[in-house]
Amino acid sequence: MAQLIVRRVDEGLVRRLKVKAHKAGVSMEEQHRRLLRAALQADPVVSLHNYLLEMPDVGEDIDFERTAALPRSTEL
Repeated sequence: MAQLIVRRVDEGLVRRLKVKAHKAGVSMEEQHRRLLRAALQADPVVSLHNYLLEMPDVGEDIDFERTAALPRSTEL
């Protein structure tokens, strides 16, 4: 099994990890493993193609047409 050494960790994060581990009744090392596992096993990256396919089929094409915007003054 591999080992990871994390240097220069903010003391506030270490304290929060310690509290979280204590509440879970596990060591800081185990809590660290759990957090890494949860973060890396989260929802897989969804491709743009699949994301667009998941959009509901609502409205008519005309609802989404761009209209010519009236000219407006701008300050630079």
